[in-house]
Amino acid sequence: MVLSCDYDMLHPPADLEKRKHKLKRLVQSPNSFFMDVKCQGCFNITTVFSHSQTVVLCGSCSAVLCQPTGGKARLTEGCSFRRKGD
Repeated sequence: MVLSCDYDMLHPPADLEKRKHKLKRLVQSPNSFFMDVKCQGCFNITTVFSHSQTVVLCGSCSAVLCQPTGGKARLTEGCSFRRKGD
């Protein structure tokens, strides 16, 4: 008898693991990350934490790159980012 929710406990699907709490995953991993954010005005690249709690400004033109929210920081319109590490 096979149920629709049956899966291999040693090799769970990636989407199922992503939805779990960071401490309940098979291998614990954080939800936060560092990212390179490109300024829309001067195209300068700044490293920003994904859950930053302060307003991040561009080093050269002082434009706002991201605003803090309750969880992840919200990027300004037009800013592009790339996840670091992986």
